[in-house]
Amino acid sequence: MEIRAGARGRVVMLVDNAVQGDSRVQKSARSAAEAGWDVTLLGRSPDGEPHRWHIGDALVRLLPMGRPGAPVPRTPRRNAAALLGHLGLRTPVERAYTRLCLRLYGDRAWRRLQPALWSYEHAYGPVLDELAPDLIHANDFRMLGVGARGLLRARAAGRRAALVWDAHEFLPGIKPWSDNVRWLPAQLAHEREYARHADAVVTVSPELARLLRREHDLPELPTVVLNAPDRRETDQPVRATQTLRAGFGLGPGDPLLVYSGAAAPQRGLDVLVEALPLLPGVHVALVVNHPDGEYVRSLAARAADLGVGGRLHVRGYVPHDEVVPLLAGADLGVIPIQHWPNHEIALITKFFEYSHARLPIVVSDVRTMAGTVRATGQGEVFRAGDAGDLARAVRAVLADPGRYRAAYDDPALLAGWTWERQAVELDRVYARLVPAAVAGGADAYGRVG
Repeated sequence: MEIRAGARGRVVMLVDNAVQGDSRVQKSARSAAEAGWDVTLLGRSPDGEPHRWHIGDALVRLLPMGRPGAPVPRTPRRNAAALLGHLGLRTPVERAYTRLCLRLYGDRAWRRLQPALWSYEHAYGPVLDELAPDLIHANDFRMLGVGARGLLRARAAGRRAALVWDAHEFLPGIKPWSDNVRWLPAQLAHEREYARHADAVVTVSPELARLLRREHDLPELPTVVLNAPDRRETDQPVRATQTLRAGFGLGPGDPLLVYSGAAAPQRGLDVLVEALPLLPGVHVALVVNHPDGEYVRSLAARAADLGVGGRLHVRGYVPHDEVVPLLAGADLGVIPIQHWPNHEIALITKFFEYSHARLPIVVSDVRTMAGTVRATGQGEVFRAGDAGDLARAVRAVLADPGRYRAAYDDPALLAGWTWERQAVELDRVYARLVPAAVAGGADAYGRVG
């Protein structure tokens, strides 16, 4: 397949989602294309149908994954996990089976513990090979295996290629996505098997970089690429900010807290609802991925039981380039997440988005974000899970918001938290791995040096 004329090289990005809700991969694809790379971003179709569109000059393709029962290689098909499900055996037996697989097969045990991981290979692998990239950018742990196997096939065919692994989180520290006891051990084994094939690793925080290097004995510290907003997005007109209040029938004098991000129990949104009776007249807006989901419905029901249902408002996501202008319509941003290892080690996306919206931030006492807020003075910290302490922190901010917003008067604070800075770092990684791109190329925003 021909590369775009004048391009520095072909990059294929891999992500296990439908792209539209993932600001990091969207910004990575757009800025890489602006820097002169021929970029194709492969994502997962949400409806079983293929889709195509562009983000700037980057092509997005969403690939059908097939039905859940689609064939997988013969060996995984004969795994005991399926037998366990058939017999209805209980968790202790599954734990024993998991330990046995890991003892017998080591890191290859994921093939028996989570054979569904092969479905990503079936969907993405042929397209990846057809595109014949110079560089594969694999986002997070599920795509690492797809990218590594594509890399090995390319090299076996005599083609030069490189692999960047973009680790969004520390896998040993996440809350498992499934109640299945095999899930996390299988994902960890899969990640361990393929991490060694990455030619470079990028990640979202300095602490996570250190953890990854130790966990996988990496030859060098991963490059930190913060998931910060693009200044072209933060400078958008304020058309969207009016909808945050007007859409809920609120006026400029109604105190409004906002939470923006995924809706899940570990995000602590329940404590935000529990705090509402302690905050008379205060409204909460949830800007979430699944506004009609079961968890959000349970929050609304609890708010109604507490007599504050009319002060809890819910809406879905907006395009990532409208997030900061939307958030700017609130009085403060809340991050009530619980104490999980991954929550302790990074400034998460919404932290940067709240900051660029110049919102005071009320955050639970998770280590990195709490330490940052205390150091900058841009907000208050409360004890995770404590509705009374959350209400105290909110009252302190609402009593003197200017004191907290003053932190943003320092131009250096936000200057370091911009995608423009991060895109430069990512482009340096690409250029190092595709040497022909080093000389005479454009920078990460398309400017030729």
